[in-house]
Amino acid sequence: MANVPEDGSFEAGVLVGLLVGEGHFGGDGRRAQVTLRMHTRHRAIFEWLVEQVPGGRLYGPYDHSGRSYYQWMVRGTALREELVPFLARHLDPALDAHVYGRFRDMCERYGLDA
Repeated sequence: MANVPEDGSFEAGVLVGLLVGEGHFGGDGRRAQVTLRMHTRHRAIFEWLVEQVPGGRLYGPYDHSGRSYYQWMVRGTALREELVPFLARHLDPALDAHVYGRFRDMCERYGLDA
């Protein structure tokens, strides 16, 4: 399995920035997931995410209530073994306490080691 971007790389910074700014940390009650939903005009970013994050999946495009968007999700082994450890190294309450709290809540709720 490929790895998430290397710590300290430009790609790592972009990934953290996208998830801090637009990401959702949660789950469906059975399993954890990290989700990013944005307008279809951002397709290139989604294609980049699929290349950069192993196990990430792109869904859409969707048209709902006048919105046109893609949704990218990471679950399961890819989340547990790749994305959670990456985010645990990069998220800090000093950067964004709300996002840090949502990430920690997701990890606690779903038993993820962070």
